[in-house]
Amino acid sequence: MGRKESRQQNRSLVTYNDSKSPIAEQYRTIRTNIQYASVDREIRTIMVTSAGPGEGKSTTVANLAVVMAQQGKKVLLVDSDLRKPTVHYTFRKSNDQGLTNVLTHQARLDAVISPSDVLGLDILTSGPVPPNPAELLSAKSMESFISDALADYDIVLFDSPPVLAVTDAQILSNLCDGVVLVLSSGKTEQDGAKKAKELLDNANAKILGAVLNAKELKQSQYYYYYGSS
Repeated sequence: MGRKESRQQNRSLVTYNDSKSPIAEQYRTIRTNIQYASVDREIRTIMVTSAGPGEGKSTTVANLAVVMAQQGKKVLLVDSDLRKPTVHYTFRKSNDQGLTNVLTHQARLDAVISPSDVLGLDILTSGPVPPNPAELLSAKSMESFISDALADYDIVLFDSPPVLAVTDAQILSNLCDGVVLVLSSGKTEQDGAKKAKELLDNANAKILGAVLNAKELKQSQYYYYYGSS
């Protein structure tokens, strides 16, 4: 691993590399809010997405996975962004095999999952980029994959493509217990955020809340704000 790549990982996994920082504390607040988001149904499958690209969804889901594992949960982080995967970079994993191999029955789930440096957190990378991501995510094999994953893990987190870019996030949101929408301060346009929520609502997604990312710091403010939709 080169020095530049190491610095990038240190910045993105703040909950692991600087667990006592104010930002790490805010991720733990998000974790708590998710746990209390539904009183009638246990939330075990969570998709994290954004309206557009480059708004911080992959960093958010990676840190959520870390703090959930730090709470003693057995967590699986799945890179379901089959078009532009990044989880393997964050956790320094090979992406030769992953989710696409499981969905196309080319590999068993337990054969392509790998442990992370965080106790209790396992990683499933995306695998080779397929020609038909939306069709793969909507296939019966995706439902079977989720069922199999829940047999072994307390929480399954999905890093998905942006909502406005492709239909993948809408398809996957319908299969998950809840969705966290990441917005970037100064970058996500208001109309884009509204349209993303509208598309998720149309897919019958349960939106747990939104993370406002990259907000300019002031003395009494933290990195982001989390609130209900």
